[in-house]
Amino acid sequence: MKLLRRGWRSRLVLFLAVVGPGFITANVDNDAGGIWTYSVAGAQFGYSLLWTMIPITVALVVVQEMASRMGAVTGKGLSDLIREQFGLRVTFFLMVALVITNILNVMAEFAGVASSLELFGVSKYIVVPAAAAIVWLLVVQGTYSSVEKIFLVASGFYVCYIIAGLLAHPDWRAAAFATVTRPESVGIRNYGYLYMVIGLVGTTIAPWMQFYLQASVVEKGVTARQYRALRWDVILGCLFAAVVAWFIIVACAATLHSVGRTEIRDAADAAQALRPLAGEYAYLLFAAGLFNASLFAASILPISTAYAVCEGLGFESGLDKKFHEAPAFYWLYTLLIITGAGVLLVPRFPLAHIMVLSQVVNGVMLPFVLIFTVRLINDRELMGRYVNSQRYNIVAWTTVVVMIALTLGMFATQTRFG
Repeated sequence: MKLLRRGWRSRLVLFLAVVGPGFITANVDNDAGGIWTYSVAGAQFGYSLLWTMIPITVALVVVQEMASRMGAVTGKGLSDLIREQFGLRVTFFLMVALVITNILNVMAEFAGVASSLELFGVSKYIVVPAAAAIVWLLVVQGTYSSVEKIFLVASGFYVCYIIAGLLAHPDWRAAAFATVTRPESVGIRNYGYLYMVIGLVGTTIAPWMQFYLQASVVEKGVTARQYRALRWDVILGCLFAAVVAWFIIVACAATLHSVGRTEIRDAADAAQALRPLAGEYAYLLFAAGLFNASLFAASILPISTAYAVCEGLGFESGLDKKFHEAPAFYWLYTLLIITGAGVLLVPRFPLAHIMVLSQVVNGVMLPFVLIFTVRLINDRELMGRYVNSQRYNIVAWTTVVVMIALTLGMFATQTRFG
């Protein structure tokens, strides 16, 4: 009995030692753009898109686990490996695409920060510069360990959306049935439906996540010996993120969709619309969750981009390095924050369209990143006995094929009906 307790205790200590990268990465993707996308999905389509959450969650677990395993085994970031295996030219173009995509995402995060506090009468001209300064100082003045602790605390605040979903008093039977049954009423020939499905995948499994997760595993110093504990960190983080996303869709389906409120300008608009339908507490929780998620993601997205670009192009990177030790890393991080926050101060900028577009662009770009990831992780010289199993390869390649097919289908329906 003592040996059994000691075994469990040692496993728990090991898990707590490596927890962070997987849980943080999965949950930060429920950001301003993600919350808005889930809200729109619930408002426009009711419960009918809940069926996507099971296959998306399976794909999320597999994709995140691959990235974390590759980081632990090789001790290198994803863009670093892509450069070594496929050359600098391919890496350069991939980095350019990632930077463009992530600039859109960073804009969406600061929009979420601004809109969440504008609900309480605080001007974006005060909120956005203050948030940008906080985010910049947090990372530039902190270390990996201190920053990670703050991010883990921020991840816990996502429980606000679960409570908001409960307060919305949804039809649990209808929601459960829609989760396990693909509805026949909405066909894949509908452009808006395909657009939203791609957005849901893109916001849940964003390309930047793979770069950030693998880089953070390397910087944390997790090795193949700690792989099993790291795997649980990834799985639990993905499941929690998926549950939060499910509750956001359900909350908006039960309230907004049921009264015909299908047009939502941004995530704050969804929170405001919930106020008369689900009550003051649901509204406050939704707004508080939006502020937390937006500030959280506004910190991590620029970090992930800086990691990916600097690794891919051979520059020094890392939160444990000082500004003068990794100038390219910190200057790129700074530039992304200034750009993302600065755009918010431009009058009449079409931010609502940018927010959902950024998630769809994530979905369109995902297959390209996954192709590199799957090829790398099946390289036995690189991964040894840690190459993918057949089941993992089936899920990964199926995700690639489905996302390419959905993208082609979306463009085809737009051409036909546009």
